[in-house]
Amino acid sequence: MEKSGKFSDYLFAKMGPPTATELPPKTTERSDAPVELTGYRRWLSDNLMLLVTLSGVLLGVILGLSLRPLNLHGDSIMLISYPGELFMRVLKLMILPLVISSLIAGSASLNAKMNGKIALRTLVYFASTSFFNAALGIALVLLIHPGNPDLHNADDRSTDRRAVNLLDSLLDLGRNVFPDNLFQASIQQAHTVYLPKPSILHAFNETMNDTLNSGGGGVEAQRQAEELGEDVVLVRDVQYRSGTNTLGIVFFCLVFGTFLGTIGQKGQVVVDFFAAIFEVIMKMVTCVMWLTPVGISSVIAGKILSVDDLGLVMAQLMWFIITVAIGVFLYQFVVMQAIYFVVVRRNPFKFYAGLIQAMLTAFATASTAAALPITFRCMNEKLRVDPRITRFVLPIGCNINMDGTALYIAVASIFIAQMSGMVLGFGELLTVLLTSTAASMSSASVPSAALVLLLVVLTAIDAPVQDVTLLFAVDWFVDRIRTTNNMLGDCYTAAIVEELSRKELMALDAASVNYQDMPAGTPNGHSHDGGGGLLEGQTELETSSKCAMTMTDSVVVDMSAVMNNVNLNLQQEHSNRRV
Repeated sequence: MEKSGKFSDYLFAKMGPPTATELPPKTTERSDAPVELTGYRRWLSDNLMLLVTLSGVLLGVILGLSLRPLNLHGDSIMLISYPGELFMRVLKLMILPLVISSLIAGSASLNAKMNGKIALRTLVYFASTSFFNAALGIALVLLIHPGNPDLHNADDRSTDRRAVNLLDSLLDLGRNVFPDNLFQASIQQAHTVYLPKPSILHAFNETMNDTLNSGGGGVEAQRQAEELGEDVVLVRDVQYRSGTNTLGIVFFCLVFGTFLGTIGQKGQVVVDFFAAIFEVIMKMVTCVMWLTPVGISSVIAGKILSVDDLGLVMAQLMWFIITVAIGVFLYQFVVMQAIYFVVVRRNPFKFYAGLIQAMLTAFATASTAAALPITFRCMNEKLRVDPRITRFVLPIGCNINMDGTALYIAVASIFIAQMSGMVLGFGELLTVLLTSTAASMSSASVPSAALVLLLVVLTAIDAPVQDVTLLFAVDWFVDRIRTTNNMLGDCYTAAIVEELSRKELMALDAASVNYQDMPAGTPNGHSHDGGGGLLEGQTELETSSKCAMTMTDSVVVDMSAVMNNVNLNLQQEHSNRRV
C-alpha cells in the first residue's frame, strides 16, 4: 500500500497545481484559442485523409472503365500508370528505414522477457489464423465447387512441370531468416533453383551461365535442359535474386533491439536515434499521403486498362473470384470481429472503421509492405494502440502473417484440381491444409507472390501445375482482395496482443515511474554517503552510470507492489466495462 500511494502521489506531483496560464480565461477576456469544430466540419476534419484515399480508388475505377473502349496504345497506358509507379516507389522507399527503426526502438523499449512473451503470443496467433483461413478456404471451395473442366481446352495444356518442393521453400525461409550478410539482405534474398549437373556438357554449362547472367534464373535453365534431353539430371543450387530480404532484417533488428534494451543508459542514445528516425519517416508518410488521389487512381486505372478482355476473364472465372471474396469478407466481418470483441471487449467495427484508409491503400498497391507506413499512421495516431506493440508486431506481421494468402492458396489449388477432374480424398485435403499454412507464412509481402507458392501445393497433391496460367488473368484483382485480409490481420493481432500484454505493459510503466522517483544511489534509494553527496574521488558521471546499471535490481525490488497496483487497476477497469 505504501508503494501504491507513492505511485499516485508521484502522478499528482508531476501534474502540479494549475498555473495562471493554465486557468480558464474569464468571460470578459479575449481568448485566442482556436474554435473547436463541431458537426459535419469536425467529421470532415477527422476523416479527410480517408476521403482523399477513397476518392483516389473511385477515380481510378471510373477512369479505367471509361478509357477501355478507346483501345489505347501501350505507350498511353504506360503514361497513365506512370504516376502510380512513382507513388509505389516512394512508399517502398520508406519500408526499410521504417521496419529497422520501428523494430529496434520498439523491442528496446521492452525488456527481454517481455519481448519473448509478445513474440510468442504474436507467432501463435499468426499461425492459428493462417491455419483457420486455409481450413475456411477448403470448406468454401468444396461447398461452392467453382472448378469447371470446360474452362480450358486440352490443346492449351503445356507439358512443362517445374520442379517445386515444399522442403525447398521451408529451407529458403530459414536461409532468409538467418542471412550471412546484412547488407546483401537489403537487396537480395536466397532461393533454391534446379540446374543441370556441371559434368554433363561443358558447352551447355556455358550457355546456362549466360542465361543466368541475363536474369533467366533456374526456370530457363531447366527448360533448356529438357530441350537437350530427358536424361539430364537436375541438382539443387542456392542462388540470390533481387529483392529485399525483409525476414532477415526483421530478425536481426529484433535481436539487436532486445539486447540494446538490456544495457541501460549506455544504449539510450541509440534508442533515441532510431526513435527519431521513426518519427521522421512518419512525417514523410503524412506528406506522401496527399499524393494518394493521383497515385492510387493511376495504379488502378493502369491495371484495368492492361487486361486484354476484362469481360471474358471475369465471366470465365467469376465463381472462383466469388469464392475467394466470400472467404475474405466472412473472415473480416465475422471471425475477426468476434475474436476482437471476445478478447478486447470493445466495439470491433469502430476499430475496423479506423483502418479503412490503410485497407484502401493495401487494396490499391496489392502489398502489405507498401501500405505499412499508412498502417503505422492509423494504428498510432487514430486508434491509439500502444506504439511499443505496433512497432513490434506490424513489421513482423507484414512478412509472415498472410491470412488472405493461406485462404487463396487453398481455394486455388482445389479449384485447379476440380478443373482437371481430380477427386481429392481426406489425405489430399489435409495436405492442402498444412502446405497452404506453411507456404503462406513463407510468402513475401509483394504483389502476386502467392502464385509461386501455389506451385508448391499443386506439386504436393500431384495436380497439373500448368493450369496456374489460368489464374494470371484475374490475380491482379484477387491479389488486392486477399491483401486487405493480410493487412487487417496484422492490425487486429497488434490490438489483441496489446490487450493480452496489458498487465506487463502497465508493470513496465509503473516500474519506470518508481525508478525515476528514486534518488540516485544504491538500488534501494539510499545515498552513498548518507547525505546525497558523492564519495571521495567519485565523479557525477560514475554515479549516474552505477545508478543506471542497478536499474534492473530496483525494478525487481519494487515489482511485487507494482503488480499489486496493476491488478487493482485492471479489476477496476473490467468492472467499469461491465457497468
